[in-house]
Amino acid sequence: MSLAAAMDADRPVEFASDDVILPFRVDPFALRGRLVRLGPAIDTILKRHDYPAAVAQLLAEFVAMAVGFAAALKYDGVFTLQIKGNGPIRLMVSDVTSAGAIRGYAQYDAERVAALGPGTHSVPKLCGAGYLAFTVDQGAHTERYQGIVELTGSTLADCAHNYFRQSEQFQAGVKLAAGITTGADGASRWRAGAVMIQRLPPADAQGSSEGRGLALPPERVEAEEEGWRRALTLMASATAAELVDPALLPWRLVDRLFLAEGVRIYRPHDLYHACR
Repeated sequence: MSLAAAMDADRPVEFASDDVILPFRVDPFALRGRLVRLGPAIDTILKRHDYPAAVAQLLAEFVAMAVGFAAALKYDGVFTLQIKGNGPIRLMVSDVTSAGAIRGYAQYDAERVAALGPGTHSVPKLCGAGYLAFTVDQGAHTERYQGIVELTGSTLADCAHNYFRQSEQFQAGVKLAAGITTGADGASRWRAGAVMIQRLPPADAQGSSEGRGLALPPERVEAEEEGWRRALTLMASATAAELVDPALLPWRLVDRLFLAEGVRIYRPHDLYHACR
């Protein structure tokens, strides 16, 4: 029985299905992952400002991406993700504290957004030319860490992958989704989700001491490369509907994607909306 199955059998109530980060690890692929599921928190963020649908959709995905990025880091403070561009959406920003508080906000030109018409729009159409930046602030007595890359890609996931390609310390993949679902009470609510996998460095993948400072044999390198490609394929197989489905428990989705590969699922971390 997987840990996920044990969780379902023994603790059916303790593990929330919304506003959580669910960590997992797939040892055969030497990777760690995070599944992000946002429900009431993202619905509150979006409805506070009555955003147009196109802005709300992109901002929901953006907040989910910020949570996924933050979950991949070790920090004690505030992680901030920001997009600034010259398009109809001038600015998007999302904060994630190490305690799990999240918030998100977008500045936009209502007339330019309306001129785009209905339907799904790309990041270049909505945000134009600009940059993606993140900052880790751990307080007044520590140095801020910041990364900035050009805003490149038709989707937010494409923009994230552009950053990953330029980072020597961060090999990762991400899939994002957001949408409106109708509850049993007939009310419509925004939801968002993300699944992110991160490749472990050789030392972490092999354990605390084995192989530290030693080059991996060629066959091991080839096997890990093939495993990484397969992991990306499995991650990409998650559908947008699955990522936001309130009836699909987060650990069940992780099991659905990676159970055959030997996934280990850990206790989730709670998230909540908070304005500071």
